[in-house]
Amino acid sequence: MSYLNRILKLIISIESIIISSLTQINIPLPLINNFNNVSEFQVNLQIPVIILLTIIFSGELIFKAYFIYIFTGLFLLPVFFDGGSLGYLLTPNFGYLLGIFPLIKVINIIYKKNIIKFLEFFKYSLIAIFIMHLIGILYFSLQFLLFSKSGLILYSIGKYSLSKLPYQILSLIPVIILFKIINKLKIIDR
Repeated sequence: MSYLNRILKLIISIESIIISSLTQINIPLPLINNFNNVSEFQVNLQIPVIILLTIIFSGELIFKAYFIYIFTGLFLLPVFFDGGSLGYLLTPNFGYLLGIFPLIKVINIIYKKNIIKFLEFFKYSLIAIFIMHLIGILYFSLQFLLFSKSGLILYSIGKYSLSKLPYQILSLIPVIILFKIINKLKIIDR
């Protein structure tokens, strides 16, 4: 792989991660006690995009791209889902951003095998997503314990993990379909 080709893939990956994190999807959900009112559930495409990029380009490249994304969000531009800057380190969301590093490592196992079967992809992706959520939960739990806000831990598990987990699991289906199409059309040389 040429140097220019690697740089191009890195730039494409960084741009895709930024765009996917800034693209919000609002899923309307009726409230339990009043079906006339609707609550909006916000998610983004960051997890499925990172998984897709990892199985297309390699975990090593996406690891670098994601590190640049984190650096950009902390020190240069507000590219995270809810903003950016060093103050973002104190939000519960930052633990989930850190959890994406091991997610990339686990998904890279699929890339190295070079043969993707749906059940194998689903198994590794579930493991990766659960590890990401575990790191996110540990991060904000430690924060809340340090700041004597332990009462917020269960609420935050519901808000940041349990509410988003079904969407993230369902988003794996289009990711594998997209990968199969890209692989069949030979658009990307692995």
